[in-house]
Amino acid sequence: MREEEKKPTSTIRRILKQRWALSAIYIASAAIILAAAFLLQNSFDDSAKDGKEESAETGKNYGEPSVEVNSNLETIKMPVADADKSVIKKQFYDVNADEKAQEEALVFYNNRYEQNKGIDIAMEDGKSFDVKASLSGNVTKVQDDALLGNLVEVEHEDGVVTRYQSVKDIKVAVGDKVKQGQAIATAGKSQINEEAGVHVHFEIRKDNIALNPLDFVDKQASAIQSATEAEAEKEETPAVEGSEDDKETPAVEGSEAEKEETPAVEGSEADKEETPAVDETDESTDLESGTDEEGSVPGEDTTEESDSLKDSLNQSN
Repeated sequence: MREEEKKPTSTIRRILKQRWALSAIYIASAAIILAAAFLLQNSFDDSAKDGKEESAETGKNYGEPSVEVNSNLETIKMPVADADKSVIKKQFYDVNADEKAQEEALVFYNNRYEQNKGIDIAMEDGKSFDVKASLSGNVTKVQDDALLGNLVEVEHEDGVVTRYQSVKDIKVAVGDKVKQGQAIATAGKSQINEEAGVHVHFEIRKDNIALNPLDFVDKQASAIQSATEAEAEKEETPAVEGSEDDKETPAVEGSEAEKEETPAVEGSEADKEETPAVDETDESTDLESGTDEEGSVPGEDTTEESDSLKDSLNQSN
């Protein structure tokens, strides 16, 4: 038993005594360590690549002008600091308004009448005032114009643009990002509307279509998009086309054909021509026979009545 237990131990010792045993063990250990290091390095590289790709995605639009994510949630404000002390010198020209309101919204210049595309705002005391940004956005146009009184244009989301005309001392430039309520200019005058005095001409446009600013003041900017979509649906509704089809319905032609082809009218004409002949013959026979409608002879009734009268007279005598 002891000899059998000593055999494995003696075999291992015998192998270790060989010259190549230790070198083989070192090589195998080194291979295992290198393989483990290689696997760990690959795992680190994969994680590093994922991080680089994510950072590249996040920095893809770096350098482009940023837009307020919640700008559509802003409430549209009048472009003045104190709206309670302001007055509207000229209203927006509304095609659906009555004739008097439309006349008051016309601007007369150089012997021509122009429709007012915005509202002209002034102070009650007639003094100058700071013009404020109605909404946050990016300045896209700054233009000197003596006729309009200079112009500042601010672009917002969804194709919405606000315009500020009749201004001076402009404090912004193209490319600037402005916040709601920020002073962008000072109210001034314009040649096209001198009667308004010191004022600011304020416009709201959606896809370059002028809208009435008073319809959206104190409402969220998203209301502009909703209103324009509703207006577009009204214009594209098939009900209008259906009404045109109704106007062209062939019922009118059918009624004309019925009037021409109906036998009732012709039959009535024939009856009118043929009926009197029958009635005349009946009346002529009655007259010739001397009878009334019941077939009695009028002469006989009168003679019987005269005979009875004579008898009564003779009896009385």
